[in-house]
Amino acid sequence: MTHDYAAQKAETYAVFADIQGDADLPETSDIDYMFEAEDGANWEACEAALDAAGFDTEREAGEGVPYLVAILVDQPISALTIWMGEEMATKIALQHGFTPDGWGLLA
Repeated sequence: MTHDYAAQKAETYAVFADIQGDADLPETSDIDYMFEAEDGANWEACEAALDAAGFDTEREAGEGVPYLVAILVDQPISALTIWMGEEMATKIALQHGFTPDGWGLLA
């Protein structure tokens, strides 16, 4: 299965534009990237790879589906910086049985 990075990027930019129009965004924030665990997901390997790439990680129960959060701390906020982190985290997560499920800002 191939992942559609172009569609994911387009969605990220569109969501960012919507948020930017409705809110006074901070200059910097932690950026959280959420990934749903598929059957057989390798949590430890994914966390280790994300850590090596500079992300912090947290495990969350979710609503019935467990997920992994990859966090970039204190980042400048723009669609480009959000997408750069999202693309890197997605490439790592897909290799370990996780699928992307959005992002959020924690000022």
